[in-house]
Amino acid sequence: MRLKDKVCLITGGASGIGKATAIRFAEEGAMVVICDVSQEAGDELLPLLGSEASFDVVNVVDRDAVQGWIDATLQKYGRIDVLINNAGVTRDSLMVKYKEGQVVSQMSQEAWDFVIDVNLKGVFNCAQAVIPTMIEQGGGVIINASSVVGLYGNFGQTNYVATKAGVIGMTKVWARELGRYKIRVNAVAPGFILTEMVKKMPEKVLANMQEHTPIGRLGEPVDIANTFLWLSSDEASFVHGTTISVDGGIVLGT
Repeated sequence: MRLKDKVCLITGGASGIGKATAIRFAEEGAMVVICDVSQEAGDELLPLLGSEASFDVVNVVDRDAVQGWIDATLQKYGRIDVLINNAGVTRDSLMVKYKEGQVVSQMSQEAWDFVIDVNLKGVFNCAQAVIPTMIEQGGGVIINASSVVGLYGNFGQTNYVATKAGVIGMTKVWARELGRYKIRVNAVAPGFILTEMVKKMPEKVLANMQEHTPIGRLGEPVDIANTFLWLSSDEASFVHGTTISVDGGIVLGT
């Protein structure tokens, strides 16, 4: 019961890594508060998280909606101990695709803006909303979901890589700014994880992912959830401002 009676917020908490994290946190005694853009997925998960859990539909890009979620959480629980900034999206495309002497396609402005908004602005919005409360109560934990591609880059993911590298940068800044208030800030960089979305990829693509993972398998959502759990617990009380790769030793190439 490493998180017994701690109020833990998880964005994008209704599916994939967020869902696995919500379940693990509930198993460890947390009062789990999730948000997601999918009402159906949230309603389906909520009964599995215990009677003290709650779910709200929140778009993390919307500052007012985020603040409303935080205010409602404080009204119900009185404190916020952990924020897991997990919500994220992809819209993959080559920066410029050049063939037979001409540009045939390029990453759209819409694809760039959408990923930047959710993956970067969304993380900023949620962290900024919880920090005053954590300062007033004498501490807390913020964990940001990055990615191994934020460390190494990846073909066809200019927008996504920019956000995940940005999250690592923000984590380092916030660690410097917030450590004095006993707020620990860290990031986790997952490798290829078998979420429901990834499982739908072509078998050839999955085989290629596994081939580039020295440990010989793709990750499971619970692998990341367990890392979030450890970082959120007192066992990691001296871990601050770092990025932990959970990737099976992956080697990315082009």
